[in-house]
Amino acid sequence: MINYNKMKNILQFCYLFLTTTSTFAYQQNQAALSGYIKDAKTGEPLIGATVQLEGTEIGAVTDINGFYQVKNISPRTYAIQASYIGYKTEVTYNIVIRSGGNPDVNFTLSEAAEELEGVVVVANPFEKLQETPLSVQRLSQEEIATYPGGNNDIAKVVQSLPGVGGSVGGFRNDVIIRGGAPNENVYYLDGIEIPNINHFSTQGSAGGPVGLLNVSFFEGVTLTTSSFGAQYDNVLSGVLQFDQRNGNNRNYQTNVRVSSSEAALTFEGPLFRKGKEQSNTSFIVSARRSYLQLLFQALDLPFLPDYWDYQYKVSHKIDAYNDLTITGVGSIDDFSVNVPDDFDEEQQATLDQLPIIRQWSTTAGVSWKKRFKNGTGFMTTALSTNILNNDFKQFDSPADEEGLYLANVSREQETKLRYAYTRFLEDWTLTGGAVVQNADYSNETDDIVNGFQFSSDLNFWRYGVYAQASRSFLGERLGLSGGFRVDGNSFTTTGNELLKTFSPRFSLSYQMDTKGKWTANASVGRYFKIPPYTILGFTDNADNFINKDAEYIQSDHLVAGVERLLNPTTRVTFEGFYKKYDNYPVSLVDSVSLANLGGDFSVLGNEPVASVGLGRTYGLEFLVQKKFTRHFYGILACTFYKSEYTAFDQGNYISSTWDNGTLLTFTGGYKFGNNWELSARMRYLGETPIAPVDQEATLASYPAIIRDYSRLGVLTLDSFNQTDLRIDKKWNLKGITLDVFLEFQNLFSQDTPSEPLFGLERDDEGQEITPRTLTEIEDISASSVLPTIGIVIDF
Repeated sequence: MINYNKMKNILQFCYLFLTTTSTFAYQQNQAALSGYIKDAKTGEPLIGATVQLEGTEIGAVTDINGFYQVKNISPRTYAIQASYIGYKTEVTYNIVIRSGGNPDVNFTLSEAAEELEGVVVVANPFEKLQETPLSVQRLSQEEIATYPGGNNDIAKVVQSLPGVGGSVGGFRNDVIIRGGAPNENVYYLDGIEIPNINHFSTQGSAGGPVGLLNVSFFEGVTLTTSSFGAQYDNVLSGVLQFDQRNGNNRNYQTNVRVSSSEAALTFEGPLFRKGKEQSNTSFIVSARRSYLQLLFQALDLPFLPDYWDYQYKVSHKIDAYNDLTITGVGSIDDFSVNVPDDFDEEQQATLDQLPIIRQWSTTAGVSWKKRFKNGTGFMTTALSTNILNNDFKQFDSPADEEGLYLANVSREQETKLRYAYTRFLEDWTLTGGAVVQNADYSNETDDIVNGFQFSSDLNFWRYGVYAQASRSFLGERLGLSGGFRVDGNSFTTTGNELLKTFSPRFSLSYQMDTKGKWTANASVGRYFKIPPYTILGFTDNADNFINKDAEYIQSDHLVAGVERLLNPTTRVTFEGFYKKYDNYPVSLVDSVSLANLGGDFSVLGNEPVASVGLGRTYGLEFLVQKKFTRHFYGILACTFYKSEYTAFDQGNYISSTWDNGTLLTFTGGYKFGNNWELSARMRYLGETPIAPVDQEATLASYPAIIRDYSRLGVLTLDSFNQTDLRIDKKWNLKGITLDVFLEFQNLFSQDTPSEPLFGLERDDEGQEITPRTLTEIEDISASSVLPTIGIVIDF
């Protein structure tokens, strides 16, 4: 039934938005576009390459540094074409040219296999690497920045890619890929690994409620869900690569973003320019502050999330063949409680069970890339460190922080040295490298419910080596790639038995017609992941590391599919996948595979385990993607899959908590005239299996909630379905661009499924009734529309 009062409020909000924005004087100003064009293999600048704005006569030619600049452009959205003799012409779509604050638009061109007079070879806009010919998606800078319902949160943006689901209710940013657990993914920021991309992260897992990366930094984001290159270690389900742009090396620029929950400032420019037109050194830095806690307090909600984050990158060109990059990201999180003024049984139960989280994290790294002078390859050396400091506590009385029943105060730090070597040998591309890292972990745990009390310190070494070879045959119609890696460590019982982690992989791509419209792709590989430090660092009350026998988790992938290019900007793909798991940790406390855990605010793996679990996920995935042309862009994806794991009985596969069965996502946008844009996102996740609450055990230990994992899947949550809408309006003033956006989350007021909530029975004054009785709190509809407004200023 339509709530007419609610619809009236929304219409009034829209009217206010439209009338407010119309008061700005519209003034169209000219804009400029610049960037660099380089060889895709060697990274060398291409001198004399041409850039043209499609549909116009406007263009430019690159100089000796591969740099181009186009001036006197009318601000709007363009497709930009870059070309060079002997190379494939490349087109980048959906480039928004503003009157102020335009980032560089860079191109990397690949050599054409054959050069025919008068024939222009255009690169596939969905082109992929030979070692990863399928199961890969890339989002552009503009698609990330204007993503509907994401609130400028990159982790939420990723959840709408093919095969990617979220946790129950869609509240958290867990990245669940093709039925795998959220801690099976790895994240890279310009080649520097970062352990997590969320605030208030679940230690031992990966999720949290809010992303900590700034979308203003990104040139693009690439997600790979199988066929991983051999350079990536510790991955079972997905690799997320965040490509940061360099700061402007000619002028200072500023980006200010204010939304419903936070404010962010990004500043960039040249360093040490000394009167030159361009500097060899540039920087980009940002800081972001949440004021969500103020909003929650005004609404009298029982929890107050408060966070800061920062991000930076410094790029230095040493000479024509050497580049140095320094990058980092960090966060400060404080999750506190707020006692509501009026008693409400749902808020009281939530308040009872809230954890107190004080957490900070940091990642910093320096990378040196050296290109060989004869153009035969390059090498990269990276040194990085990351720290997570987690103070997680739960109390009988969270408001007073009295009655401690669970404390996990821990610190984990990794220091990594990576070396990668790439060599171009005639038609072959050969890569190899190594990584060595020191892991330092400390933990003080006091778990009254399970009887664990210990203080542990763990320091050990991890290492790995890899190699991969790739080549195209038959005039680039056939692409083959094969590689392997081995990993070891100095702590676990079998950590130095490298044959146990030997992980081969092979991929194939074949263009089935001469025009490249049809392509068949396949890959097979074995991948390994070391158990989380929370597992390895767990000790019994006598300080013995009882999980030292834990094995590397193994996952074997088999993926095959076809891709059809309907036209130069639209593709259809169909893939089938199968993932088989071995050595998955199983909890000795709850007799459940840890693959089912990690999607809540807790600590994953801080308990005794046995590496005896098996698992399998398999399914079909369908995708239609259209780049921005004729005012419209869109991605439609549907995944049908099964996800199930065993505990101690290896013959009994049980549906996992990620086994939604069906994932359906659509994201698209339409750009009208006069700089108006409408974008929408729709997500559907099938029913979610959950473990019911053991009410007798929970009553004895309340407010700790005890689940009966032997009955996992007996209960299921209803399907999740949500539609979000975003309206953008841009003004291009002199040297300044103003973007005002209005978002509607859950546009059709659909109920958000949530797990049953239990609390103590209380009287009307909120006092516990004696004897204590556990009761299920009546489910309250969570079907409201959430309208928000935000402003982005570039200058």
